[in-house]
Amino acid sequence: MNKKIRVAIAGGTGYTGGELFRILLNHPNVEIVSATTTSSEGTPVASVHRDLIGETDLCFGLELNDPDVIFLCLGHGISRQFVDTHDIKPECRIIDLGNDFRLDGDYAGRKFVYGLCESARESVREAHDVANPGCFATAIQLATLPLAAAGLINDEIHVTAITGSTGAGKKPSDTTHFSYRSDNISIYKLFTHQHLAEIKQNLVRVERQAQPTEPVVNFVPLRGDFARGIFASVYTKAVEGMSLEDYRKIFEDYYAASPFVFHSNEGISMKEVVNTNKGLVHVEIHDGYVHIASCIDNLVKGAAGQAVQNMNLMFGLPEDTGLRLKPSAF
Repeated sequence: MNKKIRVAIAGGTGYTGGELFRILLNHPNVEIVSATTTSSEGTPVASVHRDLIGETDLCFGLELNDPDVIFLCLGHGISRQFVDTHDIKPECRIIDLGNDFRLDGDYAGRKFVYGLCESARESVREAHDVANPGCFATAIQLATLPLAAAGLINDEIHVTAITGSTGAGKKPSDTTHFSYRSDNISIYKLFTHQHLAEIKQNLVRVERQAQPTEPVVNFVPLRGDFARGIFASVYTKAVEGMSLEDYRKIFEDYYAASPFVFHSNEGISMKEVVNTNKGLVHVEIHDGYVHIASCIDNLVKGAAGQAVQNMNLMFGLPEDTGLRLKPSAF
């Protein structure tokens, strides 16, 4: 496309906002026209996100400056307030990185499509507004979507997943402080994590059965002693008669059209995905259970990169435009 997409980033002072700037400043089809915030008006973006020194002269302000699309990087529960209090032209698209529209996408005359490309690529292409999935929700669904789509979830799903400290946001707290997080692992929101609802809702949406049922997902989230990345260990009962080769083929076929998600026959680790929009999965069978390991970068595939992936589809660009990022493998 010849005309660049005019982009506004609302609330871009946090980790996710910083990753959006990093990606979009190097996107060949984007011009960032606005970075709005109520807390840092007049402050250079590069003084908040120090990794962008020399990359941009943009300053935070209050005006939207007539964008084609707005990325909402606001605290959970604030996106609806932003839509209510700002004069956003009807033709301007919105991609919300919070949780305000994931479960109920109808709001203020807009219809937000749940933007997990690997489950709704064509819906995202046709969408005017998108609700970006959560980071844990992305990692866990990458491990379970192929099973749901093939009608192979016939028992409870068990998940243990660990995330880096950036998943808790930029504002410091007792459990994100270095002296607590370093050399430490802890459980939080046991069986009650807020991403469970969107996981269940979307698995039902893709399940290819006459009467799909909401799966039981037992989720144990862990805080890790590292900055970024999610590693999920997911297992459920295997279907009798299904071999390891059968399961691996289901995953390979499901992700064959994805430029970012890949099944590996060898074990995987976060080192292969951190700093990228990539998702990796690895399938094994043991003693009647199918186990899927899944890993992503929580700030990229779990947030900013996935949002740009959605934007690319919405504006008719190749899905991977601006997102071919090198992993921090060493």
